[in-house]
Amino acid sequence: MNFEQLLTIGFFVLALGIISLEKVHRSIIAAVFAALVILLGIVDQETAVHAIDFNTIGLLVGMMIIVSVFAKTGFFEFLSLYVIRAMRGEPIKILIALSLLTAVLSAFLDNVTTILLIAPVIIFIAKSLRLSPLPFIISAIFFSNIGGTATLIGDPPNVIIGSAAGFSFMDFIVNVAPAVVFILVASVPIIYFYFRNQLVVSKTAARQVMKLEPVKAIADFGMLKKVLAVFLLTLVGFFTHSIFHLEAATIALSGAALLLLITARHPDEIYEKVEWGTIFFFLGLFVLVGALESVGIIELAASELLRITDGNPMMTAFLMLLFSGIASGIVDNIPITTVMVGLIRDIGHTGIDTTPLWWSLSLGACLGGNTTLIGASANVVGADICSKNGTPIRFVTFIKYGFLVSLVSFILATIYIYLRFFLI
Repeated sequence: MNFEQLLTIGFFVLALGIISLEKVHRSIIAAVFAALVILLGIVDQETAVHAIDFNTIGLLVGMMIIVSVFAKTGFFEFLSLYVIRAMRGEPIKILIALSLLTAVLSAFLDNVTTILLIAPVIIFIAKSLRLSPLPFIISAIFFSNIGGTATLIGDPPNVIIGSAAGFSFMDFIVNVAPAVVFILVASVPIIYFYFRNQLVVSKTAARQVMKLEPVKAIADFGMLKKVLAVFLLTLVGFFTHSIFHLEAATIALSGAALLLLITARHPDEIYEKVEWGTIFFFLGLFVLVGALESVGIIELAASELLRITDGNPMMTAFLMLLFSGIASGIVDNIPITTVMVGLIRDIGHTGIDTTPLWWSLSLGACLGGNTTLIGASANVVGADICSKNGTPIRFVTFIKYGFLVSLVSFILATIYIYLRFFLI
């Protein structure tokens, strides 16, 4: 490696190390190091701009705006009370129900949006039952990452993979969703084991909450109808975007624009609810990954991967799953996916069938995000929400719970890749 390559890797590792210490906000660190690689000439400004995946950024911003308008209707409180009544006020049942609901929502939204949707529900339920929201939020994060793995729009890595490989929404349903179903089933007993003793509520608190009427939580029925109509229209757009050759970001931003227009909301009121810190964090990381690609680090990694596996397609797929999974547990899975996309493209130039590699990357990057607090976008957003509500998630605490979930997920994903692509 030359000095420029070593310097770029050093910047990347140092940035991630400082982020993991949680002393300075991650968006500031990402911005500072992104500026450094440009100012030092490691990557020029034009290349840095091209490194940013604006499809991913647009999707997140669009859905965050839709969620912000959604929150004004009281729908989240309605859903909270409905879940409580359906589960008879029993916390462990509520935990499992909300986790599975989160997984389903994450399959049809991006998982960051799902956490933004479900977090107000969780906070309301936890306060109503006089419980800590941490078990609910942590479980929701796990299941959002697992459920989001199933579709093109469910997790930002899949958006990146779909854009790079030209996969449609249905391609993800066919090739990844079956694995997700098995992993979800296996994850339910894990969260039950973890949190069963932490979710004990007094009978008095349960009775008081059961008396609340869900329908009374709706603040504006007229606005709710408009929001639901646009939301469903947006979902239809996600399902059919490949037919009309539109990116997921275009669908999300169009839905957001339409919703702002028909609800007559002042834009500043909505824009301030967007998690801009998260957005700028991603922007900085995209530039850092672009620098890695510009100096040839990705090409070197591709060559090393092929050398280790001796060009064996099955071993290459397994190593792709393992490496992307472990790396996504250490680093946010968006930059890891961005790096690995370039790697797979380079491997494809050797004549190896890259189809199993794309799906191995999807499973590894999305599922690996459950290992640490900075492993996925949903984790970062969930942690920010908890901190704002006075119950921060500690880095070590998250690892304690996430390690087993990730380990079981990797084992099942490896078995699935073998059965799906190499058994016959």
